[in-house]
Amino acid sequence: MQKDKVFRLAKGFRGRSKNCLRIAKERVEKALQYAYRDRRQKKRDMRSLWIQRINAGAKQHGVSYSTFMHGLKEDNIQVNRKVLSELAMQEPYSFKSLVDQVKFMQGSTT
Repeated sequence: MQKDKVFRLAKGFRGRSKNCLRIAKERVEKALQYAYRDRRQKKRDMRSLWIQRINAGAKQHGVSYSTFMHGLKEDNIQVNRKVLSELAMQEPYSFKSLVDQVKFMQGSTT
């Protein structure tokens, strides 16, 4: 890496990490490693958050997350977890209708 690029990327770092080339280069390389890792970690964290929100919404209506998702798959209702979590938070009546649909279809198959 060129010197000016290292210092440009190290802007905002504390201590000698921002103005001493050798230390700045080490810190910048480590920061780029963290950035690469955390771009992937963010996707996992968001999926986990969506699952928690769907689970909370489903539990309010007496259905577990796994039963709800299995019921959606069996009924061929193709809504992804991101949209389901938004429905659970923003549109509780729409989410309840999905839960009721799953409950109805499970009741009719047994």
